[in-house]
Amino acid sequence: MARTVVEETLEERVLGIAAGARRRRYLAVVVGWAGFLVLWYLVSEFLLNSVRLPQPQRVAREAWNIIRGVDGAFFPEFWASIVRVFAGFIAAALIGTPLGFLMGRSEYWRNFFQAPVVVAGSVPGITYAVMSLVIFGISFFGPVLAVGLISMPYVALNVSQGVAGVDRQLVAMSVAYGRSERQIFRNVLLPSVLPFIFAGVRLSFSLAWKVGQLTEVFGASRGIGFQIRRNFQLFRMAELLAWVFLFIAFMLVLERQVLVRIERRLFRWRQWDTP
Repeated sequence: MARTVVEETLEERVLGIAAGARRRRYLAVVVGWAGFLVLWYLVSEFLLNSVRLPQPQRVAREAWNIIRGVDGAFFPEFWASIVRVFAGFIAAALIGTPLGFLMGRSEYWRNFFQAPVVVAGSVPGITYAVMSLVIFGISFFGPVLAVGLISMPYVALNVSQGVAGVDRQLVAMSVAYGRSERQIFRNVLLPSVLPFIFAGVRLSFSLAWKVGQLTEVFGASRGIGFQIRRNFQLFRMAELLAWVFLFIAFMLVLERQVLVRIERRLFRWRQWDTP
């Protein structure tokens, strides 16, 4: 059936509104970053000096030299930090996910674990960093332990909230229709809990990176945090800021190009089909 002129006009208006919203969003991002760079330049030029706060172009030049591998430190240092963070985060997910399911399914276990998990999530990251260094010293396992301790409570709490929020009537109806526990878990429980799991993963993963770098600053022989501490001790502020902004850029790329795409793929079933 051919579409009417009104439908085509309405579709064009909707597409035009969406395109205009995208242009305004991109313009806001550009203006925001431009304003930040201008403010940075003015503060460096007139309030501080270029030694204490290097100008943006100098930091960008140092970041480019690091990426080009002038001293050969970019990929080894980034890889060392990535391995530690992912190892700690995987350990936290392996512990926090089943703990969250247990807390969500049983009132007894929820009351048993709720207070300790909440307290563990309220402890400042620097406390975990120092404690991990006291236990393991300058080694691979110190940052891994700190990352795992800061990440596990958020995973457990989000999973428990997702499990507790599952529609019990839907589960009862599935049982009444003779569905197996595996089918109920796959088709009812998991889709209901998955958004909470992903929210906990995103939140705890961002915290894991921060605590991982903080632990490396205090005690590590490799990694981004080690490079930050090293350049601070040598009072090379341009190189220090270059490593900081490279870390931020990596986090933004990981967030926008990896996690967002995974989220869209996992939850594409929630989108309404349009004719």
